Amino acid sequence: MKEIRKKVTSVWVLQPKLKKELTDKINSSSLSEVNALTKALPYVKIIGSTIVSVEKLSPKEFFGSGKVGELAEKFSRKEIDLVIINSQISPVQQRNLEKKWKLKILDRTALILEIFADRAVTKEGILQVDMAALTYQRSRLVRAWTHLERQRGGLGFVGGPGETQIEADKRAIDNHLVQIRRQLEKIKKTRDLHRRSRSKVPFPVVALVGYTNAGKSTLFNLLTGASEFSENMLFATLDPKMRAIKLNSKLKIIISDTVGFISDLPTELIAAFRATLEEVLAADLIIHVRDIAHHDTDLQAMDVKKVLQSLGVSETKSVLEIWNKMDIIHPEKKKSLENIAKRRSGVCCLSALTGVGVSSMIEEIDKVLTPKKFSD
Repeated sequence: MKEIRKKVTSVWVLQPKLKKELTDKINSSSLSEVNALTKALPYVKIIGSTIVSVEKLSPKEFFGSGKVGELAEKFSRKEIDLVIINSQISPVQQRNLEKKWKLKILDRTALILEIFADRAVTKEGILQVDMAALTYQRSRLVRAWTHLERQRGGLGFVGGPGETQIEADKRAIDNHLVQIRRQLEKIKKTRDLHRRSRSKVPFPVVALVGYTNAGKSTLFNLLTGASEFSENMLFATLDPKMRAIKLNSKLKIIISDTVGFISDLPTELIAAFRATLEEVLAADLIIHVRDIAHHDTDLQAMDVKKVLQSLGVSETKSVLEIWNKMDIIHPEKKKSLENIAKRRSGVCCLSALTGVGVSSMIEEIDKVLTPKKFSD
């Protein structure tokens, strides 16, 4: 059977420099992250990426007319199919820019939704992404929602059928949202039943959380012996996974891997995945996995804490902070980090890839959970 080759979408990434108080370092970091997000999409090739200064936002075209014209020439010359703008743009701005540039545009929310749609595997994951996408599109109503047929991965923004006349109004979208919520409610009831059955044999639940690509799935696989998908890319994990393991003390626990967080996570996604993240709320211990080798590790940690707060996670909840990827840290910095971690309570240094330091983390988990007197 002849293999069907899919057309590669040529992409240009724009990082708007909107505020004077934002430093070049922050803008450069944001550009690096959106490039990594874009690479997470299938069948795309980044042709170029630039930081674009914006003195004053144009309500019609986001950028000034001069910059719009300059970029139009560049995109035409480079034969760009898709432009990704790492910001939130209005439906009017998007429509006008697409007319001027004669190509498709994704803003930050649409980009993340597209990645989630491509990665969702389970029925629940697909439904949650569809609900988030519909909620996003309802506020815009500028595209046809052909992706709902689920004939391919993704939402149809990239490499899809193109701009078409809208065939559904808000009422049609609302009807579809009602259907999705009903299906998700059934799944939620099933999960609640499973949670109640687990409570009869009270094994403590440990939830892994962290910024996307921090190494949660690698750690999950190491602890459980599982062979779940784990790769060095953003949002490698979307659908939650749970496994039971025994600690050194013979205490049996249930460990849960969750979707990675990210800065400026679209509110539509937080709402859609709230049910999935209920495992975090119900957890007896949260393990916050950090990519300590990342240059923005402190900012990423703050973003994770913000998302946990938005989910309603109590400040009194037991949290163990894991400084992951120590294997790629320079020896001098590694020693310094280990000394800092020793002086702090609830911090462990390790490498989920090599396994070095994981035994110390398991001992810390035991210390937190054993006093709770869970029975085996």
